[in-house]
Amino acid sequence: MSRVVVAVDGSEAARLALEWAADEAERRGVPLKVVHADRWEPYAFGDDINVVTGAGEAARELVAEEARRALARCPRLEVSTEAVGEETVTALLREGAAADLLVLGSRGRGGFEGMLLGSVSLRVVGRADFPVVVVRGDGIAPTRGRVVLGVGAHYPPGRAADFALDQAIRRKAVLDVVYAWQPDLDLSGLSVVMDSGTAQERAQVLLAAVTAPLEQDATGIRVRPCPVPGAPAPALLHAAADADLVVLGSRKRHGQLGPVTHAMLHHSPCPVAIVPVT
Repeated sequence: MSRVVVAVDGSEAARLALEWAADEAERRGVPLKVVHADRWEPYAFGDDINVVTGAGEAARELVAEEARRALARCPRLEVSTEAVGEETVTALLREGAAADLLVLGSRGRGGFEGMLLGSVSLRVVGRADFPVVVVRGDGIAPTRGRVVLGVGAHYPPGRAADFALDQAIRRKAVLDVVYAWQPDLDLSGLSVVMDSGTAQERAQVLLAAVTAPLEQDATGIRVRPCPVPGAPAPALLHAAADADLVVLGSRKRHGQLGPVTHAMLHHSPCPVAIVPVT
């Protein structure tokens, strides 16, 4: 079933994620599912079954309240809820696999504003084989009209490019395709020589290969190739400063995210979408 799923836990970060998810579901014309997942087993709360029952009731009240919040923001939205009494990461991976998109906040309960990504969100992103958006920043900023797609030299963006183009079309935004290039080092002589020309030409060729099919599929959307000299993470963080969304393709190795993905998830000033490329 086509839908957007958002995880909530009562934190301010989760409420920002809820707002973003409600807007996204409305843009897509699909239902929104509000999910809270946590263990309620007796061993986690002692032997008093009433405590466990109370935890379940509190969770159901939480998702009902967040559903009302989503409807207040988007009155025509179809909203459902579920409170799941099991391990958080496992439950969210299952919910996300059955949806078009899973939306997470950057920090859970007990987190501190401006600190690194919460462990639950990081573990979900690291294991997900479906698109996940982590809502970062201080709030839902006014629309800026830019979606950023970050690309690297080692694998084609594939599904990430399709996701970014879809987002740009739905938002009527410019799609900036960012590739960070660095000068080649020539160590053949007695001194180190920085060859910027060759590296820049290679970046332009790579970007042309990525943007050409996107421009062909775009419907009135401007696609801009953006070769940027420098390291990938700083280049993308700079591009994210006035963007609505940054989209990254992710090819995990042994379940681990790459350093650029880590940097964006921890420090991006705007929401980040992670889309598996395989």
